Amino acid sequence: MRQTDLFVQADRALDGVVAQVRDDQWQMEMPESFFTRSVDRRPTLREILNYHAYDDAWVPDMLAGRTMDEVGRDLHRGDLLGDDPKARFAEIVERACAAALAVEDLDFVVHASFGDFPARGYLWQVTSFRAFRAHELARILGLDPALPAELVQALWDEFLPRAEEMRGIGVFREPVPVPDDAPLQDRLIALTGRQP
Repeated sequence: MRQTDLFVQADRALDGVVAQVRDDQWQMEMPESFFTRSVDRRPTLREILNYHAYDDAWVPDMLAGRTMDEVGRDLHRGDLLGDDPKARFAEIVERACAAALAVEDLDFVVHASFGDFPARGYLWQVTSFRAFRAHELARILGLDPALPAELVQALWDEFLPRAEEMRGIGVFREPVPVPDDAPLQDRLIALTGRQP
């Protein structure tokens, strides 16, 4: 499966979770176990999803080879979800997915905020971020956390040999013990230090 298709699966998985958020859940605080680098306070669900909307809003420009300075660093700042957060999130996701599916050369350079990378590397980073967040938020909200099987397999193949490297840079936590015969998705999530 192409990297662009995996991105679309992950992004739409997260959108599928967002589509099921109840009106009374947007302002809920994330639990202490929530996987985030923010340590000063617990963010709300809306804040987390607004950040993902912000991250996704940049995808078309990044995949067009533009820099943040060319586009305007403040272009996507602020509240992107508005009065209809589910619909706004879905619109942003669909624009990002369309941009990803239009990519033909995965070796061209993407100018992300965290450095310059081949498009395939950029897509791997955002794909894994979306997939793990979709699973995590689904569990918190009491929804089905299942991810597409092809996406799970691809993430497992990518990150199993790199797990220690990812822990070393603070992306993964220490692994959570699971049985050797646990479903692949459970083993993948546990590998990252999250509860399956």
